[in-house]
Amino acid sequence: MGDPILLVFGLGYSGLAVARAAAVEGWRVCGTVRGAAPATEGVRAMRFEAAEPALAEATHLLATAPPDAAGDPVLARYGAAIAGAPHLRWIGYLSSTGVYGDRGGAWVDEATPPAPDSPRALRRLAAERQWAELADRRAVDLFRLAGIYGPGRSAFDALRAGTARRIVRPGHAFGRIHRDDIAAAVLAAIRAPAPCVRVLNLADDEPAESAVVIEEAARLLGVAPPPPIAYADAEPAMSPMARSFWAANRKVSGAATQAALGLRWRYPSYREGLRAILAAERDQRGESVT
Repeated sequence: MGDPILLVFGLGYSGLAVARAAAVEGWRVCGTVRGAAPATEGVRAMRFEAAEPALAEATHLLATAPPDAAGDPVLARYGAAIAGAPHLRWIGYLSSTGVYGDRGGAWVDEATPPAPDSPRALRRLAAERQWAELADRRAVDLFRLAGIYGPGRSAFDALRAGTARRIVRPGHAFGRIHRDDIAAAVLAAIRAPAPCVRVLNLADDEPAESAVVIEEAARLLGVAPPPPIAYADAEPAMSPMARSFWAANRKVSGAATQAALGLRWRYPSYREGLRAILAAERDQRGESVT
């Protein structure tokens, strides 16, 4: 068999990070886009509708696209081709911790049965089960991601844009995962596959309230945080998606995932993650982080 080839369905924020990390490690990497192709050394981009030749060669596949009302878009278009792909030996699917539903602030882990309680979470679980059905001939890893953040997608950006809201809801803590920890976890899973369907929680070690994260980001920037807003006052103006997010209260453990993959999060909490983002920004400008 030739060199391993990773096909990423969806070179978005997380998918592109995985693709770049794999290319740095010497993988042959290709991925799909629906718009303009990102300029990334070592990653060949193609239109989503033209992935058949790449799928016929791929040894590893990562799907990042969320399901919509019609179901999983990758499986809808390429399900039969994936099932019959001659060289494919590993599949990864980026799902969401939303499949655990509301737990009243209690902890869940990789062994906790899903209990989705929103249409989006129900669609996620349905997609997971479809991907799991492909494990008859290859390993399938289901990555359940907490709130994704990283460079260009953090509390810093909202504060700078003037859109950050410090919504206070005591006891409503949730997990996050840095973009680079997602990439590291996916590559670690590929290196140590399990001969079955595996659930992996990508969530940092310290769930935190949203307002606390905004406060820390403002402190690091040296600006005043936005005024506090009680959740009861903010809720009436929220979008349905925002209400769905705030309705679920759970803490997600990724300890078993880290043990299974033989890694520790580079950014075990929002504090390390935010400092790293700001340090990289200031390093580019020749500044220092205090």
